Amino acid sequence: MTEQTIEHLTGQTALITGASRGIGLSIAQRLAAAGATVVITARKQAGLDAALEQLPEGALGIAGKADSVEHQEEVLETIAARTGRLDILINNAGINPVYGPVAEVDLDAARKVLEVNVLAGLSWVQRALVHARLGFREHSGRVVFLSSVTGEVPSNGIGIYGVSKAAVSHLTRTLAVELGPEVRVNAVAPAVVKTSFARALYEGKEDQVAADYPLKRLGVPEDVSGAVEFLVSDSAGWITGQVLTLDGGLTVAGGTA
Repeated sequence: MTEQTIEHLTGQTALITGASRGIGLSIAQRLAAAGATVVITARKQAGLDAALEQLPEGALGIAGKADSVEHQEEVLETIAARTGRLDILINNAGINPVYGPVAEVDLDAARKVLEVNVLAGLSWVQRALVHARLGFREHSGRVVFLSSVTGEVPSNGIGIYGVSKAAVSHLTRTLAVELGPEVRVNAVAPAVVKTSFARALYEGKEDQVAADYPLKRLGVPEDVSGAVEFLVSDSAGWITGQVLTLDGGLTVAGGTA
């Protein structure tokens, strides 16, 4: 195994969805610092423009909905024209627009959660694999999905989100089996990370929530991006089909997010 260098991703292209802020932006920053050319997506161009100010020159932001086939094609065509290759795909985009018991969830809302959190990620992988000019398989492509501890342990109020993340975890394992040895597929499953996306889970009660974690703190985006960088590196070259739990010990202590 070769020793990992500071810029061990030089010459590679990484696509991160849902990356205008929070975990996605932190991943983009981390991979860019490791030498990768990063392409980020999000729904609104204004958010992407602000994110690009925090990334090195050469980073690219393309606005669109993660579950839009037209958007996916636009992004992949742009990457093919700009860098001629795709090496890393980070499926980070996700939504959680409903709160309450699964037995009472609006089914149209549930369908949208599954569409964005599960099927959109699968679609990105499918299109990357068949795009003639990206060479995703040839460049030993790596995929990382953002799952969640809620996909393993039911969490009050966000059950349909947890259902979608359980699907993401199983999708990760299935794709790893199907796409090896050319493409490695892994996921990270965080507990509560201090982002605007998760604010409702901890705002005004952070100390109380963190008390259930053996490490006595909530996660921060850098906790996730560091793990993602490892999973796409050569140091993880014999790792595929894994869902890496990032929870400060919460679940082994019997807690839920």
